[in-house]
Amino acid sequence: MSRTDFDVDAWQRFAAAHGVQSVLDATVVQIVPFGAFLEVAPGVHGLLHRNAWSDWSAEPQVGAAMAVRILAIDAERYRVSLAVA
Repeated sequence: MSRTDFDVDAWQRFAAAHGVQSVLDATVVQIVPFGAFLEVAPGVHGLLHRNAWSDWSAEPQVGAAMAVRILAIDAERYRVSLAVA
């Protein structure tokens, strides 16, 4: 993902306001072979890796809301890793 794909200011505000282990509500925006991307704040997406989802037989659907926990924030690469809360 390039920096032009999202609002850098929104990402910086998110990273300043949330830390590892924070729990928040998110919305599934895209399903990919290795997991799902969720919008954790307006303009900020995080990855819920397939390994972090306990039951992929009930794969999340685009638009579904779910509680997630932040596993890691990579400020240099603008990445947020998530787990189901």
